[in-house]
Amino acid sequence: MLEKTDFGMRVAELRISKGASARDMSLSIGQNPGYMNNIENGHNYPSMEAFFYICEYLGVTPVEFFDTEKRDPKRVDRLLEEARGLSGEQLDHLIAIVKDMKRE
Repeated sequence: MLEKTDFGMRVAELRISKGASARDMSLSIGQNPGYMNNIENGHNYPSMEAFFYICEYLGVTPVEFFDTEKRDPKRVDRLLEEARGLSGEQLDHLIAIVKDMKRE
């Protein structure tokens, strides 16, 4: 289980990558305007039901939410989907490109 501050930081990270404000997100999931700020600042955890609404709003599964190694889960999944039809040689080129990009 993530600590409240880590949980809140993960929510904020995913929310910001979606381009939404904390207030808009709070209202979109049926909560008061300051709800997400309280979670993001580590004051509260959401209820289980609210957590599922948060995941739905952010476009991630609960598993993806807790996979903190995936910074942008939907884009990583999209990249994997696109790579499925590539040949072995093409995959090797893609791997080399990714390694080169990570060095920058």
